[in-house]
Amino acid sequence: MLEDQFWLKRSLEQMSQPEWEAICDGCGKCCLNTFIDSEDEDEFTATDQLREGEELIFTNIVCQYLDNDTCGCSEYANRQTLVPSCVKLTKENLKDIFFMPQSCSYRRLYEGRGLASWHPLLNDGSKDMMHELGISVRDKTVKDCDVDLDDFDLYVAEWPTRDID
Repeated sequence: MLEDQFWLKRSLEQMSQPEWEAICDGCGKCCLNTFIDSEDEDEFTATDQLREGEELIFTNIVCQYLDNDTCGCSEYANRQTLVPSCVKLTKENLKDIFFMPQSCSYRRLYEGRGLASWHPLLNDGSKDMMHELGISVRDKTVKDCDVDLDDFDLYVAEWPTRDID
């Protein structure tokens, strides 16, 4: 059993593993394919932060293991074996959170913005408000196994960048 409003009493770094997991709002946006658009594409290298002239671009392409109804991973326990590039946000890589959308609850807490009113922890565990407000990926995506990833530019999406509250 989680302590009531534990996120107000402890930093992300201080949270227990069950508390850490509960912070995830389950929106599914971390399953979206993203890419970095760079003004200097000839010298592009991997990075843990956006550099000047770079922009994180979201698409509406999701991993084949995303369940559209729950917005959760159907292979959560094996996700990093099945998809080595799968995002696994941890206390150790939290500082590199630029790649998560603005609405991400981990990012919101890390940046001192608190949980959004639609978060399941503030709605008796229900994701209904999150879905109703269009925060989650529900009914907005295509599976990566169903599209030609060379055509990713046809799937650029603005909705993942929106944050409410």
